[in-house]
Amino acid sequence: MLSQKTRYTIRAFQHLADNWQQGPVRLDAIATAQNIPRKFLTVILSEMVREGLVISHRGREGGYELGLSPIDIRYGDIIRLTRGSLALVPCAARNAHEHCSNCLPEAECRLRGLMLTLRDEMAAMLDRVSLADPITLEPSFEGVEPLPEAG
Repeated sequence: MLSQKTRYTIRAFQHLADNWQQGPVRLDAIATAQNIPRKFLTVILSEMVREGLVISHRGREGGYELGLSPIDIRYGDIIRLTRGSLALVPCAARNAHEHCSNCLPEAECRLRGLMLTLRDEMAAMLDRVSLADPITLEPSFEGVEPLPEAG
């Protein structure tokens, strides 16, 4: 699952993309609209300023704006910056590979093979979709009965 930091970062970036080329957006406006704790958002945006993806403007009319066009910022990039990897298990990470403890040797592990395939498919999709692309909103799962478990 995505960390809370990653989810907050994506929502902040989406907010900034929605306001692209309309001038700096105040931190409080982002925090309120996206339901992100102000202190946490300050840390996130400071990190993204250091990465060059966000520009900070000081002063009374200050705030934040994207450092690149929304079409040039991919969801995969945001997740890698905040989470470090797209893999669900450490042994399937391409850039932050670690051996799993209490597991089979990697060459014999079918779970690793499955997770590598999943990671590659997910990376391909997330690297295709930018902040400029529309995202289809889906209805809530509230009131929906879960599927019965197999077996």
